[in-house]
Amino acid sequence: MSKITIDNHEIEVEPNTTILNAARKIGGAIVPPAMCYYSSLKESGGKCRVCLVKVTQGSSKDPRPMPKLVASCCTPVQDGMVIQNITSPEVLEARKGIVEMLLINHPLDCPICDQAGECDLQNLAFDHGNQKTRYVEPRRKFEKIDIGPNIKLHMTRCILCYRCVYTANQITDDRIHGVLNRGDAAEIGTYISNAVTNDFSGNMIDVCPVGALTDRTFRFKQRVWFTKPVDAHRSCTKCCGKVVLWFQGENVLRVTARKDQYGEVKEFICNDCRFAQKEMNSWIIDGPRHIEHHSVISQNNYEEITELPTADYGVYGKRVDES
Repeated sequence: MSKITIDNHEIEVEPNTTILNAARKIGGAIVPPAMCYYSSLKESGGKCRVCLVKVTQGSSKDPRPMPKLVASCCTPVQDGMVIQNITSPEVLEARKGIVEMLLINHPLDCPICDQAGECDLQNLAFDHGNQKTRYVEPRRKFEKIDIGPNIKLHMTRCILCYRCVYTANQITDDRIHGVLNRGDAAEIGTYISNAVTNDFSGNMIDVCPVGALTDRTFRFKQRVWFTKPVDAHRSCTKCCGKVVLWFQGENVLRVTARKDQYGEVKEFICNDCRFAQKEMNSWIIDGPRHIEHHSVISQNNYEEITELPTADYGVYGKRVDES
């Protein structure tokens, strides 16, 4: 085991564990944010740079600090390593600049974006962004396209995290989309205008940290904080069948895979469960979905209602048991 220190918190982890995953074992505010890293996708990470940390001591054998900030998602720990995240002003200033760079071409269309309320870039900008942008040049623009019967691509919102590419490459049989062109002209697209129709293609929507890939069956139907999420399952021959149903009244507006506290899907679901099964009698309800209190989705969503003790008040507003 390797003993390391992150923001004055000591922990022992297995060798070759990344700094990010070591911080996640501690939890709380010291966990660096991540926009491109996805623990269930191989080779992910190292694209967005928002998880940069400062290594003030490389190891017990070599206590010299690393000369530059490193990406915590792809840097393995060493025994005796000392890391700074939120305790380093240099890291916070660098993260602020990275957020500004990510927002250079990202449109401010949160009021009409279906990802609003559960967008990682929104949360990142709220925690580390500037109030105003210094960018005055024209933003790059792309036409909205349908890359399949159920997915719409808004390339203007894309931050090129490559999550959808890795997802399609690793859990589907025939990936036909990827990153085209280079530099500021790089974009996610399909080869020769093909449609993405694989049985697990809908998972690209779940892994997208912004609103670049949206569910066409849910577009503009409702804001997520006005819906009621519940855990449900069904017997499916293609996937695990464990999902989250998003209700409004008695109608199922959308179906998504279940995510952990870091917004990552551990068990991917098929398109049949996601798009075709939106009838109540198709599912077995497991219970209300746990929503973190900091999320806007938690508005008016309660897992347990506790009745408060009440007192009998008289006509003048004075309790009857008061003297």
